[in-house]
Amino acid sequence: MSFPRRATRQISVGDVAVGGGAPVSVQSMTTTKTADVERTLAQIYALAAAGADIVRCTCNEEPAAEGLAQIVPRSPVPIIADIHFQYRLALAAMEAGVQGLRLNPGNIRKPEHVKAVASEARDRGLPIRVGVNAGSLDPDIAERHGGATPEALVDSALRELDYFAEVDFADVKISVKSSDVPTMIAAYRLLADRVDHPLHLGVTEAGPLPGGLVKSTAGIGTLLAEGIGDTIRYSLTADPVEEAKAGRLLLEALGLRERRGLDLIACPSCGRAEVDVIKVASEAQEALAARELPLQVAVMGCVVNGPGEARGADLGIAAGRGRGHLFVRGQVVRVVPEDEMVDALVEEAERIVAEGVEARLAAADEEAAAAAAADRDELLEVQGADVNEAEVHISRIRELAD
Repeated sequence: MSFPRRATRQISVGDVAVGGGAPVSVQSMTTTKTADVERTLAQIYALAAAGADIVRCTCNEEPAAEGLAQIVPRSPVPIIADIHFQYRLALAAMEAGVQGLRLNPGNIRKPEHVKAVASEARDRGLPIRVGVNAGSLDPDIAERHGGATPEALVDSALRELDYFAEVDFADVKISVKSSDVPTMIAAYRLLADRVDHPLHLGVTEAGPLPGGLVKSTAGIGTLLAEGIGDTIRYSLTADPVEEAKAGRLLLEALGLRERRGLDLIACPSCGRAEVDVIKVASEAQEALAARELPLQVAVMGCVVNGPGEARGADLGIAAGRGRGHLFVRGQVVRVVPEDEMVDALVEEAERIVAEGVEARLAAADEEAAAAAAADRDELLEVQGADVNEAEVHISRIRELAD
């Protein structure tokens, strides 16, 4: 299943297409001083390795612009210059070779300055993100709307577009961010109905983990599921590598980007569990994540429900009677001692990547399915079909309701 995408025009940030049916891209921002070229480049490479397609760097002073001139040629991904207040720094950043700009309408307010930057971007063929932010909204717009409402955020973006139109510049993407998730969602919905420009999604100032992850995912995920959004950023009070990881994982979870790393699923455990699911899942996560295998792997606490519930996974293991039942796409292929479960998962995962799923199913141990069935039957006999006593509670609920 895939989510329908809102139709937009397409722009290019360096070699990364945004909008117009292109894959949703992940962005993040460096936290180093841009003038510190080597540290900034090290962070850019870490962000790219974690899943960032585009990286933004602040350009808040002349040394930062000079740093960009050295960073851009060595960067593995396109670089966007983040501009606040000083429009001349936008001109300097373009001279440094950046592949795009981010302008905040709330702090570059003079129309002639906005149009000067847009004219230069037009001549250079560079895109600009109109980065509206509830925390820096132009006072006259905020007063007219009674604060940083969704309507106010959208009006700010539209006014910037009018300035751009005066100099025949339309190579634009837009964000209307707020730290309040419902406001952010409402603003993007309004904007999506008004323009066909690609949209950059984010919950600004989302905060530290885990709250920042929850707020960002709630806002960004809701809109992506509605087909709104062409590029995203998690704005976390954390190492920016965590932003890139989270963004990439969200897109993979929604089926908007191909899985390139591990997706480990695990049952929450119950009265039927035969192992410490949390411990086994953590060990498997650590062992498999380091290998960056593009697989969905399941760790299940029991053999009664495990293989069936996780039959959609590429690979999984379920515990029963001191043994681990290793299954591929729901079919048990091997039975291993319980203390070898994680090692068996890693070995089978590497074989699946090297040989393919069909080859591993063909190589299944012929006795594995029978052994698994015997363990399942034994557990059912010992524990019963209702190990969590749900039927007892249901019966009592019905008695109380009568």
